Amino acid sequence: MSWRVATVTANHPETSTARTLQLVVPGWPGHVPGQHVDIRLTAPDGYTATRSYSIASAPNGHTFEVTVDELPDGEVSPYLVGEVVAGDKLEVRGPIGGWFVWRPEQPEPVQLVAGGSGLVPLMAMVRTRLTSHSRAPMRLLVSVREPAALFYRSELAAVEKAGPVEVTYAWTRTTPEGWPSPAGRVDAALVARAAWPPDLGATHYVCGPTGFVEAVAGLLTDAGHDARLVRTERFGPSGGNR
Repeated sequence: MSWRVATVTANHPETSTARTLQLVVPGWPGHVPGQHVDIRLTAPDGYTATRSYSIASAPNGHTFEVTVDELPDGEVSPYLVGEVVAGDKLEVRGPIGGWFVWRPEQPEPVQLVAGGSGLVPLMAMVRTRLTSHSRAPMRLLVSVREPAALFYRSELAAVEKAGPVEVTYAWTRTTPEGWPSPAGRVDAALVARAAWPPDLGATHYVCGPTGFVEAVAGLLTDAGHDARLVRTERFGPSGGNR
């Protein structure tokens, strides 16, 4: 898999620390929702740093988007969030991944569970569901610290109103004003309420920090969901923002 030159054609903030970059890559082969790319930066002295970022957009020709959350001690994310502007060139490699992917032709119900920036690859699945001919029932459960930390806030609000993707939130620290329940983490009661019943045979996609992913996967299997239908993608401090 060779490196390609991508041109940044647009960028916009998602939160105070996160930004979505739109990239155009001539000859891009297209991606499947859930895949990611490697982005490589090269310093004037030849030092290189490479990080992986999930693709946030639905397939769209030679264009795709990544959403980058800045890490305070990061080598790559501060540059992508704070310095990159339209017209800049980046080196990318991909698309990468074949396990944590969803294809519109899959007929079974789909359960998406995101922790923080783990929403990014799941948003590619949501967007593809909305723009394809798929009729697969889809639900999204998002765990996030507070409203200000939520990616794609206005778009998710529109999805909630229009469907067909059902969205549920778990605010872990601060809830929106007027929220009917206190802040809390994803637990067995929330899984029972927000996820598809086990007998429907839904495929589950869980993405977020390692501890979150392990906890949610355990809750799903404890609730009777088939472990073979629970697909996970996790990231750590040095694993990019996938």
